[in-house]
Amino acid sequence: ARGRKEAASIMFSKVVVLAALAAAGSADAFLAPASTSLFNPPALRGSSCLGQRRFMNAVGLNMVSAADLKGAKAELESIIDKTNSNPIMIRLAWHDSGTHDASIKEWPQCGGAIGSIRFDPEIKHGANAGLDTALKILEPVKKKFPEVSYADLFQMASACAIELAGGPKIDMKYGRVDAAGPEDCSPEGNLPDAEAGDGGKYGGKPEMEDTTPNGHLKKVFYRMGLGDEEIVALSGAHTLGRAFKDRSGLGAESTKFTDGSKAVRKDGKEGIGRKGGSSWTDKWLAFDNSYFKIMSDESADAELLKLSTDKTLFADDGFKPFAEKFRDSQDEFFKSYAAAHKKLSELGSKFEPEDGIKI
Repeated sequence: ARGRKEAASIMFSKVVVLAALAAAGSADAFLAPASTSLFNPPALRGSSCLGQRRFMNAVGLNMVSAADLKGAKAELESIIDKTNSNPIMIRLAWHDSGTHDASIKEWPQCGGAIGSIRFDPEIKHGANAGLDTALKILEPVKKKFPEVSYADLFQMASACAIELAGGPKIDMKYGRVDAAGPEDCSPEGNLPDAEAGDGGKYGGKPEMEDTTPNGHLKKVFYRMGLGDEEIVALSGAHTLGRAFKDRSGLGAESTKFTDGSKAVRKDGKEGIGRKGGSSWTDKWLAFDNSYFKIMSDESADAELLKLSTDKTLFADDGFKPFAEKFRDSQDEFFKSYAAAHKKLSELGSKFEPEDGIKI
């Protein structure tokens, strides 16, 4: 009954606003069909349709219901389980939110979890190679639950991916407002590099550059408003997933852990999705603290990935205490990870209603 009242209240608000627009002779412009196509579709290129989106965001016409969010979550859980897409869903959400600049107070110029990664040019940034696959997987859910914003959908998929792989439950909230168009995309170079590039420097733009992996990580994550504990905890999500040469340029074509010959899911079921690449852990579809155990083990299997930005977690004075704590206690890792993930998922977000929606 509460859900029906909430939906009725939202619908009444929409009708009132649209009636006012119609009386002013403006409703047709705002009621024109909007395309849900992902990659800068024609409906998103014209100023009138961008104005439509901004207006709808401003007056709350896109406010989502708890019922829609629950429905979308159920769909996501089923899709992620069937496709073993946990890692790429986490990467998509993080690369959307990871553009945030805490020094910029204006929205959406501050970047962050605003759904802008779905637009060209952001989706074509080098660090986002391969993420168009994740967008395509999520599009049927968006079509079924159109009131759920892309920003919410991306972050919800990431939280579901962690939980389905055996990780902690993330205290998520929803109601994020979407970036309206390509002009809301963040500039390239805000995301962290795993290894140094030309000239021995890490970083995609001058203010993020450093000659050391720890220095680079701090510049990137401090810009977002995150600290050393959060950097280390979030790095622990590399317990899931792989690096592919055709995306990051890193890792092997295939290893004994990624060729499909071993069960890698937390529940022991078969299935890995796409074969190949290099994983950080042997069971790379199970979320636990094995990443920290492997990174600190000099005798770990040589086919497991250890990048400079991984190894620095046990070398940097600010990172090391947390890396050792998470290696020694999965409970401590899960506690810190859940808090860091929640914070990352809300960076730069504007919520409608302001306090968000819990489900």
